[in-house]
Amino acid sequence: MEEFVGKIWDRFITNSANTHYPEAIVHLHEMRRTAGIFFRALGGEGGLRIENATESEIHARRSILQRIAGTGKKTQYAWRDEETLRLPDSISLFPSKELNRDLYLWLTALSVVPGEGCDWISRNQNRTLKTLELWPGLRSRYQNLLQAHLKQRPEPGRLPAKEARQETYIRLALSDSSQNIILEYAKRPPQPVTLWLHPSPPQQEITKGVQPNDPDLPESSDDEQDNHDQKKQEKRKQGDRTDMPEGNDGLMSFRLETLWSWAEYTKVDRTSVDDDEDNAMQTAEDMDNITLAQGSETTAGKIKLDLDLPAEEYDDIVLAEGIPVDEWDYKQQHLQKGYCRLQEMTSRHAQAMELPARLRPQAHKIRRQFEALRPQRHWVSRQNEGSELDLENYINFLTDRKHGQVNSDTPVYRDVRNLSRDLSCLLLADLSLSTDAHINNNARVIDVIRDSLYLFAEALTATGDRFALHGFSSRNRNHIRFYNIKGFNEHYDNNICGHINAIRPGYYTRMGAAIRHASQLLSKEASSQKLLLILTDGKPNDLDKYEGRYGIEDTRMAVLEAEKLGLRPFCVTIDEKAEGYLPYLFGSRSYVLIHNAEELPRKLPLLYARLTKF
Repeated sequence: MEEFVGKIWDRFITNSANTHYPEAIVHLHEMRRTAGIFFRALGGEGGLRIENATESEIHARRSILQRIAGTGKKTQYAWRDEETLRLPDSISLFPSKELNRDLYLWLTALSVVPGEGCDWISRNQNRTLKTLELWPGLRSRYQNLLQAHLKQRPEPGRLPAKEARQETYIRLALSDSSQNIILEYAKRPPQPVTLWLHPSPPQQEITKGVQPNDPDLPESSDDEQDNHDQKKQEKRKQGDRTDMPEGNDGLMSFRLETLWSWAEYTKVDRTSVDDDEDNAMQTAEDMDNITLAQGSETTAGKIKLDLDLPAEEYDDIVLAEGIPVDEWDYKQQHLQKGYCRLQEMTSRHAQAMELPARLRPQAHKIRRQFEALRPQRHWVSRQNEGSELDLENYINFLTDRKHGQVNSDTPVYRDVRNLSRDLSCLLLADLSLSTDAHINNNARVIDVIRDSLYLFAEALTATGDRFALHGFSSRNRNHIRFYNIKGFNEHYDNNICGHINAIRPGYYTRMGAAIRHASQLLSKEASSQKLLLILTDGKPNDLDKYEGRYGIEDTRMAVLEAEKLGLRPFCVTIDEKAEGYLPYLFGSRSYVLIHNAEELPRKLPLLYARLTKF
């Protein structure tokens, strides 16, 4: 009974202290695509991603109900850094969904304009002035948001004198952004201004003083892809840094009845241990604040050993070592000539083999479908010139002449025409380490890619189109592995099947360099139509700063270079999060997402047929 009454009391106090409107809540996942389009339409940088903002502590005065309920301690500000635009995970500040959606759009527009000023108030005032000056159509939306926000702010008359003056100045700064406002010190800071960006963006605090101690680790881990997407946290956490305990001494003791939550942290000297991945993720979900320590030793040593290159006698065969490939540096807006080194390779252990028996029925069906696309000879009737008479039209001509109805230019010949498919296709497959992940109990991503290559080759052999198959992975800019599975001038046979069977998961995904080299190979073809088909399971990534936006921008530039060469790049992916970056890389109509990876072998040939339909 006591527990039942306690739950009712807790629910009553929490609802009474809540100043939000749950019935009008708008989530970021509903607005992510709209906000992204809006951001880029206003001139924002295309490579920026939209992510959830972290929660920030606020120390403003709370009502007595909020203090009893323990709410009102944190909020989510909007802010942006070099690679991401952070927006609140959800907004329910206003009683109407329309206003909450408008707040998302306003914060997005505000982030496009650079802030100038010595403090957070002047920076946001300048942003507001510039935003309304550049896009006056937003003025009515801003005024509606401003009136709704002012109604929610505390009345200065109910606050202590110094806090009241702060609130008065904040209201004046919101109503007239041209005013020069300087806040006086008060015991409590003012209430959060939801129409402005973060007063002190977290990245300035977290990255301060951090020095990388492992040259092979990525410079930024913010954009790392977890192979197990279902275990990745969606809600971003606030982070702190502390010194790494040496683990030589120290003692921690507690009573279980006093252990209220994971968030209670005592700085004691404890050694770090490897924990089960599921337990670590659950612990991170329960914690409000995650504290990281950077020690002199890193557990990445194990990963480095796993990803190290095999000995030469066991590694694949290098065909051409050290081909220089350019790379785009978006920060300097400069194409770095010969910055990367690409190695053309072939599998050492490839052995000739027939098509796997499990794929033969499907391959037979695909060949029959695609044989209809093979160039054939057709007779064309009613021609003024041709190789022989069109008997039907010639008889009609003679009949008309006997009746005195002769047309001197009647076409009475027919000719044979060769309807050809003048095209070449290069399929570039991502063979990075992420393809070693399982999609079900029986198959991995690399197995699905292998089956796709088999059936794709069967289909194009049936059409007679010229095609090439290549794969790629990378370890850094000086070691990009480009596998020759089938060249344009090679015939598809059991040897090629053996090379397809020999593909294995490699290292990382330096996609820009691979696309540039593949584009050079495809551009040498004499065909009038050239299709560059890219098969991948994730976004570009590699060591030595290729993580995040750097890799995205380089890949996008490589795609644009391919289009300038007259090629048609098209991406096929099984990455569920691809819609967040592929429209920027390839355009909205030059990629397709296969939601069920098991269907990739069947759908890839059909996709090719649609792309090359004359």
